[in-house]
Amino acid sequence: MNRNIIYFDNAATSWPKPEATIRAVDSCLRETGGSPGRSGHSLSIDAGRVIFNAREALAGLLGMDDPLRIVLTKNATEALNIAVFGLLKSGDHVITSSMEHNSVMRPLRAMEASGVELTVLPCSTAGEIDPGVIVPAIKKNTKAIFLTHASNVTGTIIPVTDIGRIAREHGLVFCVDAAQTAGVLPIDIGAMDIDLLAFTGHKSLFGPQGTGGLYIRKDLEQVISPLMRGGTGSRSEYEDQPDFMPDKFESGTPNTAGYTGLAAGINFILSQGLDIISAHEKRLTELFLQGIGTVDGVTTYGLKDASRRISVVSFNIRGMDPAKAALELDERFGIMSRPGLHCAPSAHKTIGTFPEGTVRFSFSYFNTVEEINQAVDAVRSLANQK
Repeated sequence: MNRNIIYFDNAATSWPKPEATIRAVDSCLRETGGSPGRSGHSLSIDAGRVIFNAREALAGLLGMDDPLRIVLTKNATEALNIAVFGLLKSGDHVITSSMEHNSVMRPLRAMEASGVELTVLPCSTAGEIDPGVIVPAIKKNTKAIFLTHASNVTGTIIPVTDIGRIAREHGLVFCVDAAQTAGVLPIDIGAMDIDLLAFTGHKSLFGPQGTGGLYIRKDLEQVISPLMRGGTGSRSEYEDQPDFMPDKFESGTPNTAGYTGLAAGINFILSQGLDIISAHEKRLTELFLQGIGTVDGVTTYGLKDASRRISVVSFNIRGMDPAKAALELDERFGIMSRPGLHCAPSAHKTIGTFPEGTVRFSFSYFNTVEEINQAVDAVRSLANQK
């Protein structure tokens, strides 16, 4: 690509990746060619070490004591499918919110069709949920609460600590979708009373696509069925699936190169400082909200306070379809964004932008103040041509 581009689609997948991530993947493919846990030779052992290093990096970042509580998956969607289909049974009741991504809503709707009772709690037009609405929604057969940590549409941060406390007090399983927050917001599994945490590696963790995971609280794995069954490299003398972590949920050859890249991405975050990364992204969000707030004909969605949202901003230009606006931002200004419903139709219904959706900008640690200023000018130019 010859032209200069401004990449504001980090909520879909982060780009660019740290150089360390790229080097780690290259090195793994060149030098660590074995299948982890499937052989006894040195390359297989090296590959197994790569996988364990990734678990340790994740455990350190996400406040987990035991790296083996992490099930490695290909993305957050797979992790959430394990949680939903493995935990819930016909007759159970589950609580969620109107701001969820389809990676939560579609599995829950499928389970609803199979006899699971579903309560979708309404959120405000800014994407907020009041923890006080949780308790009245709890029934005798309530099994779990599934909530996003932050919306991929409005960026609004959900008070997971308060809701986790409610879940613990009522003996409910609390599952958090951290696809948009792992690597940006501090996450402490114990302090937040989180039982299941789904995350992806290719967004703010700066890893390659095809990586993700699911944290499962100790002993909870006993009541969760695996999504897949097959070879694990362990207990090969038995034709039954292993019942211990993480092998119970990890069938098939893992993405070794992807996970060595993910470990490198996490180590990059730790070297820079999670607080530094978060502060930079919040500053960019604040500057963009301030700048775009002066543009006539532009509507932004979500909270105005950048400290209560992640670096995701949805907006619309009056009289211009979001898809057309995104196309012009790309072709005329080199700005990469994502228009539409962002795989979250319920969220767009909540904020009043269904079915057209919005234009979404999502910023990264690698974006700059200069890019924000250029983006504000570009949006102003589009708004003024109407």
